[in-house]
Amino acid sequence: MVKYLIGVDVGTSGSKGVLVDLQGRVIASHDREHGMDIPRSGYAEHDADDVWWNDTRSIIRALLDSSGTDPGEIGGVGLSAIGPCVVPVDVAGRPLRTGILYGIDTRATRQITRLNEDLGRREIHDRTGQTLSTQSAGPKILWLKENEPDLFARTWKVMTSTSYLVMKLTGRTVMDYYTAPFYDPFYNIHTRNWDTDIVSRYFDPDILPEIAWTTDLAGTVSEEAARLTGLAEGTPVITGTIDAAAEAVSIGVVEPGQTMVMYGTTFFVIQLVEQLVTSEDLWSSYFCIPNIPILAAGMSTSAALTRWYRDQFAGLERAAQETTGEDAYAQLTRQAEEIPPGSDGLVVLPYFSGERTPINDPDARGTILGLTLKHTAPHVFRSLLEGAAYSLRHNLDAMAELGAQPRNITAVGGGTKSRLWLQIVSDITGLEQNVPETTIGASYGNAYLAGVGSGIFDGFDTLTHEWVHVRDTVTPNSANTAVYDYLYRIYRDMYPALKEPMRRLAELQRGEAI
Repeated sequence: MVKYLIGVDVGTSGSKGVLVDLQGRVIASHDREHGMDIPRSGYAEHDADDVWWNDTRSIIRALLDSSGTDPGEIGGVGLSAIGPCVVPVDVAGRPLRTGILYGIDTRATRQITRLNEDLGRREIHDRTGQTLSTQSAGPKILWLKENEPDLFARTWKVMTSTSYLVMKLTGRTVMDYYTAPFYDPFYNIHTRNWDTDIVSRYFDPDILPEIAWTTDLAGTVSEEAARLTGLAEGTPVITGTIDAAAEAVSIGVVEPGQTMVMYGTTFFVIQLVEQLVTSEDLWSSYFCIPNIPILAAGMSTSAALTRWYRDQFAGLERAAQETTGEDAYAQLTRQAEEIPPGSDGLVVLPYFSGERTPINDPDARGTILGLTLKHTAPHVFRSLLEGAAYSLRHNLDAMAELGAQPRNITAVGGGTKSRLWLQIVSDITGLEQNVPETTIGASYGNAYLAGVGSGIFDGFDTLTHEWVHVRDTVTPNSANTAVYDYLYRIYRDMYPALKEPMRRLAELQRGEAI
């Protein structure tokens, strides 16, 4: 008898899995941390087996073992992961190299330029609904072809992270309709298929996986995967998706007009819309629920900034964590709460790994403007939180210019643990935020999507009525908003003024200037 569902999500710096019953109650959860390889400036990689697959199989086995659940009672498995990523595999499904990550990996800038010259920036946008950027997987495939030709010649399929995990569980190579547009310029958003006329100009279209909806069944757990995970052979596995889409489902964002902000290593925004609309500043796609179009935005850093600060400058707080048990982030947040809104005139451009939307500039660089001898470490920490929120507002403003004005935000992700950050975001955007009772994230959404795909749920009414409940609502403080409006105008002026010096510094950092 089917009683449970499993959802697993593989993130940039950690993975999480949940075992839930059919009423949405979490029976067991398990996390794993992992690193990210940065072999050189602008590169970001994960080992597909040691990180993606090892995390997934270990988490599933831990969920089953810790709960004592009979594997035969699992009704379905849903997976998501960071994306779009690029991992080439041989005909046996073995990775030929480490996986190249999403927009935080900026190695393919030359390929972006060449594709824009070959195909035309406007033509690419009209076909794909996207503007080529570091988020695009297509230029990274070309980077592989041009920089690792022997390896590319042995490539059977190029997959994203979720596709790889589904293949490991079921043997099938498939990608979802939400992810495929980010393989631009090789996908046509109007035909919803690979643009073989374009693809064949660069490589064999057969190396790309087939495409399906997130909730379509990809297959069932193979004998080998059952042995490694503890799952029962034959357990249904859905196609899956990128983490951000599953995050949106996890908090009940399933209808046009709703907007999710994911507080993760990066901020990610998904707004469900009535009709497909495209913009050169944002991303257009279809959601993980069939036939619902979206506008999406993604920043390159958000919580990555706070982790960078903690690791590089919070030695005292990390030492105190070892002796008192108080989390270093909690200490830094408490200190930042004593700093006034606006950090006494500090404004941060959070472009520490280039920037994705809405400026789409891999050469953008992080900036802290306004430093004086009066400023302290807590000023800087708070200004990082504010800088990420300014970037979020910039993206929401871009959506509003397309007629998709967000009415409010539903917030999810690890960053929602910080009430200070939630308040800063509401104050800077002027928007109310709802924080659900369960903010586990993408793994929770994956579990529900698995229930839809396996036929346990008919649609999303059970999700919105039984699984998701609002825990807290954060409203803007009008006095703070007035301060932030002033500083936001400065924020918007900074990038155009610094774009050229940033480019020159980026060239120096890549070893191209001297």
